[in-house]
Amino acid sequence: MEEKTNIIKDLSIEEREEIFVDIARTLEDTAREALVEGNMHFAVLSNNMAEAIRVNADELARDDPENAERVLLEATAMISQFEAVHPYRMVSMAVH
Repeated sequence: MEEKTNIIKDLSIEEREEIFVDIARTLEDTAREALVEGNMHFAVLSNNMAEAIRVNADELARDDPENAERVLLEATAMISQFEAVHPYRMVSMAVH
């Protein structure tokens, strides 16, 4: 994910917006896992950040690339923090 932050200025608006949507989706997944593990505080923070990014993805992609990069760095830091504490993610083997 860090390589995405280095090239965000070189991307088109549509590509930037897609990155923000992907980051929001990853944050939502992380929030869901944190909630299952009982970490309500992290789940709420991650979910709120995901919602804010998703709502503002268009503006983040169009406006100042410096701010967009800052938001992207904060989101990736949040995801990295969760992955550092939980290196072995839950995998569901359920068949539906």
